[in-house]
Amino acid sequence: MNTNIDHDVVEMARALAAGIATRADAADRAGALPAEDVAALRDAGYLGLAVPVACGGRGASLLTCVVAQVELAKGSASTALVAAMQHQVVGHQRETRSWQPDAFDRIMSEAAEGGLLNHLGSEPQMGSPSRGGLPATTATPTPDGQRWLINGHKTWCTGGRHLTHLLVRVRVDAAAGVDAAAGVDAAAGVVLVRQEWAGVPGLEWQETWRDAMSLRASESHDALFHDVSVPRHYLIEVGEPKAAPNVWFPTMLSAVYLGTALAARDAVVRYALERAPTALGKPIATLPRIQRQIGEIDAGLQAARALLFEVAGLWTGEGDRSAYMARIAAAKSVVTATADEATEKALQVAGGSAVTRALPLERYFRDVRPAAMQPPAGDTAYEMVGRAALGM
Repeated sequence: MNTNIDHDVVEMARALAAGIATRADAADRAGALPAEDVAALRDAGYLGLAVPVACGGRGASLLTCVVAQVELAKGSASTALVAAMQHQVVGHQRETRSWQPDAFDRIMSEAAEGGLLNHLGSEPQMGSPSRGGLPATTATPTPDGQRWLINGHKTWCTGGRHLTHLLVRVRVDAAAGVDAAAGVDAAAGVVLVRQEWAGVPGLEWQETWRDAMSLRASESHDALFHDVSVPRHYLIEVGEPKAAPNVWFPTMLSAVYLGTALAARDAVVRYALERAPTALGKPIATLPRIQRQIGEIDAGLQAARALLFEVAGLWTGEGDRSAYMARIAAAKSVVTATADEATEKALQVAGGSAVTRALPLERYFRDVRPAAMQPPAGDTAYEMVGRAALGM
């Protein structure tokens, strides 16, 4: 078990969270990711946490990244989600190397220098790529064979216009001359679309996320591709990576939701200590009922944090990913249920003030809700845990 945590990274995350927190409420109201947040992450080197040392990054372990993300999410769940997408893509690639070698080195180095990237896989009809299947978004070669034309519609593109590297999952025809599996008409691939300049020709952003219930400032908008042209060598991956579940994705998300729930815990503790109704004549923290409710919140979060950190510490980057995913599913399920319960109880402690924007509790309550929909989740997660317990 890896128990080594880079405490310098954790302190970096705490410092970043303090600044990000000052913008979080306004960002939620505007439904927009502050450019100042992205610049702060870039300038601090936070976007390069999981990047290999050989490519200029920190080479941080999964455990270090989880602990750091918990701290960052206390400042803003939306901004932490954007960073989580970066870490899960980079961390997974660091271990699986499914990209073309030259593309791996180039993209990793650019991420270490502050490039912001995300994998765009979900689509309106297909839903989440975790269920498998070929995407409807296509990469078609130009007549001279020197470029690809990208056409399609991607959803939940966290980071939006702030992304510098869009890793777009596409359908590539076997006739296009790529090394697809023998006997198939098409294969899934990943194409790099750079958004480092203003206005990529043919790329349209639809602001579908601005008034979402949760994580409004993550800019998880839809991206539409209309004959977006990229060089041929920007096809960086073809085919489905075999037996390589992404262990970073659910752990990074779990860290975001745990950190958000811990922020709710801290906020309701402050409220209970400061709120002194004239009819009571002393802070509501002196009431046994309030003490019990806060005790339930705190105990649950302590247990969820201990499990998540333990599971993250078990991963070394090697081993049976499928078997390990059952442990992750258990941790994520516990974090999800605990975060939901903790943020709801925090509302109950604060009473009527909690349902207004006078307190951040309603935002924390909203921001943890997506955890129940992101894989592995629900019955699927518990089935994974059950099969592992049964040795199946």
